[in-house]
Amino acid sequence: MSEFTDEKVLVNGPVDQEETKQETEVLETEAETAEQEASEAEVVAVPAGETPEDAQPEAGDSEVEPVAEVETADSGTEPVGEAETEAPVAQDESGKGVSEQILEDYSDIPTPVPNTIITGKVVQVGPDEVLVDIGYKSEGRIPLNEMGLKPNQQPSDVFAEDMEIDVWVLKVDDAEDNVVLSKRRADVQKAWSELEQLYAEGKPITAEVTQVVKGGLLVDLGVRGFIPASHVSRNYVDKLDKYVGQTMKLKIIELDRQKNNVVLSRKEVLEEEYQKAKEEVFNKLEENMIVEGIVRRITDFGAFVDVGNGIEGLLHVSEMAHSRVRHPSSVVSEGDKIRVMVLGVDKEEERISLGLKQTLPDPWDSIEERYHVGDRVSGVVTRTVDFGAFVKLEDGVEGLIHISQLSHRHVAKTEEVVKAGDQVEVKVISVDPEAKRIGLSLRELEPKPEVVKEVKKQEKVEEAPADEELTTTIGDMFGDLFKDQ
Repeated sequence: MSEFTDEKVLVNGPVDQEETKQETEVLETEAETAEQEASEAEVVAVPAGETPEDAQPEAGDSEVEPVAEVETADSGTEPVGEAETEAPVAQDESGKGVSEQILEDYSDIPTPVPNTIITGKVVQVGPDEVLVDIGYKSEGRIPLNEMGLKPNQQPSDVFAEDMEIDVWVLKVDDAEDNVVLSKRRADVQKAWSELEQLYAEGKPITAEVTQVVKGGLLVDLGVRGFIPASHVSRNYVDKLDKYVGQTMKLKIIELDRQKNNVVLSRKEVLEEEYQKAKEEVFNKLEENMIVEGIVRRITDFGAFVDVGNGIEGLLHVSEMAHSRVRHPSSVVSEGDKIRVMVLGVDKEEERISLGLKQTLPDPWDSIEERYHVGDRVSGVVTRTVDFGAFVKLEDGVEGLIHISQLSHRHVAKTEEVVKAGDQVEVKVISVDPEAKRIGLSLRELEPKPEVVKEVKKQEKVEEAPADEELTTTIGDMFGDLFKDQ
């Protein structure tokens, strides 16, 4: 019996049906026995004024075939021939005929009421109909089109003998004792009652997605339900085909029985679950706690890591490694499972800051064991700046070639000697573990140029003798001015 249907009428439960069936079989047996005895018995007519004992023939008398007399409405008695003699009707202790008793017993069986739901037991499953014992004079019949079968289903896939089912009474024909039932309509009525109760209580329902239609998805609830595309997920979904066949937990957001309209939302269920999970995660997380997470998204400034129940924290690019990271994709990929440290939890802003390098060994802790002043090492130039070039020696360890250590000659710009991406061999000239600095030099590995000393020659200046007399005249000074005149 459906707990959601108030109109349902139970006509003879399983116990009442069994007792009625046994009583009917006993009565039918008694009736057959009584009819057989009546047909074999001799009918003896008793004349008026005599007792049955007086009518018995005495020994030695010749047998005289008696003539039966029957009373008529007009005159008392009337002789009747043997062929017209009627056998007496079998009676029970109360004096009623057996047939009358059987009819009276059947009259106590309630007649199914159309447009109500009753419970019955399947007694026969055929290809076109199913017979159901509903405790009535005859079994009810479910036609093929009222079975509520899904595509490619057969009656035997849904029904089995002795299965108890709820059915809707479509039609009752007392004259022919014919009752037409519907499993499909009973399921619909029960489905609507359940949906109305869940909608009133605000509780979710589970259903399977059956089809993709324009603007959303269809689900089977016993009645057809519709999920708008905007309510399928918390985020935008481009292709809905992947949801066909999936079972979803949904919330009813619109319900109209008269219009046969049911609108559902998966997004609201997911949002409620997300808020509950987020509250649990924020209450659990603490700073400096190491947690496992899954990389969900990568951006230019970092990666978002799921730390549990869909709650994401930000792993900034600066917290990914001990060395400088040009892009997060060089360290992590989507779907990677990583261990991160909780750097900060802001419940009001709902933000979680994470760090990856804090979970990795710090290479500077043992730097003096691997690098010594005077060692020749190889590395890759990661970037150039005005004052020199940074060289990556290993993950998390970079050294600096100061511009003065690039060459023996004067260097105006770092790019004149090295560029980002160059593979170089350098010499370690200093190691400072506390400051996390290593000084490198290219110049120390280059041969020193030879020093060339330049001697300047002094020019001799001839001086006039001191005793030589100056004999310069005015003509010597201005003579050229008068040549053309």
